[in-house]
Amino acid sequence: MSTTTDVPRAEFAEIATNAGPPRRRRMKRSSVNTIIWFVVLLAFTAIVLYPLVWLLFSTFKPSSEFGQNPGLIPDNPTIENYIKVAEGIGGTPLWQFFANSLFIAVMAVIGTIISSALAAYAFARIRFKGVGVLFAAMIGTLLLPFHVIIIPQYIMFNKLELVDTYWPLILPKFLATEAFFVFLIVQFIRNIPRDMDEAARIDGAGHIRIFFSIIVPLIKPALITSAIFTFIWTWNDFLGPLLYVNSPEKYPLPIALRLYNDATSTSDYGATVAVSFLALLPILIFFIVFQRFLVAGVATQGLKG
Repeated sequence: MSTTTDVPRAEFAEIATNAGPPRRRRMKRSSVNTIIWFVVLLAFTAIVLYPLVWLLFSTFKPSSEFGQNPGLIPDNPTIENYIKVAEGIGGTPLWQFFANSLFIAVMAVIGTIISSALAAYAFARIRFKGVGVLFAAMIGTLLLPFHVIIIPQYIMFNKLELVDTYWPLILPKFLATEAFFVFLIVQFIRNIPRDMDEAARIDGAGHIRIFFSIIVPLIKPALITSAIFTFIWTWNDFLGPLLYVNSPEKYPLPIALRLYNDATSTSDYGATVAVSFLALLPILIFFIVFQRFLVAGVATQGLKG
């Protein structure tokens, strides 16, 4: 009786003894790979964040150090740049430029979300003649550079006497001109089962009620993703305001930055760097607050309902 139980125990002990070192080697190899990947990712993170860190430290450099001290740490740190920026330029305070950019960006976000969602619902749920051709034409506009339509668009707004106003920057956003966001939302809506629409239609719901009660709550990740990209692109837009806005008191931040660098006189690089860093803060805050929704939008894009 003892021999039948001792033999398996001996074999098990021998197997465990022989299996120990390879298992330790695998664990050691896994730990080494983890450390290597951590170091590589840390190096890439440092490379990506270095320009932002350099910009932050450069805001404390006097204008005389630019071109002489390319390093990260300023030789003579000062907060004079922030004092100059706070006073404004050209008789316009800094907060006015921030308010102008914020107004344009918020209105662009509202217009893009409303118009793109409605257009996407029409393409995804409403059957009408020529829907395929219109959808293909809309996707084709993604291949059309903005520079191609600058001249005819400017002539149109000039005849409407809308130049030097914010209408040329805001009005197109309410007309579903952003084909990328329309396409993004269409893909989300197509992943929603039509059975939900049919059940609501049996209860007497029309397209408006179906859209607001069923579709909108289910496409929130796509709407928030569209809002994030629209806010960032509009906040950083330089060409549009440069074409249509002429009054300095109406300048958004990207155009106001140009006031600190005059080709005919001495450029104030310290103030320019300080304003550039302050202009980045709203984008960073906006992205940090809504990044989890952005990740959710990307993660759920390929899921079927």
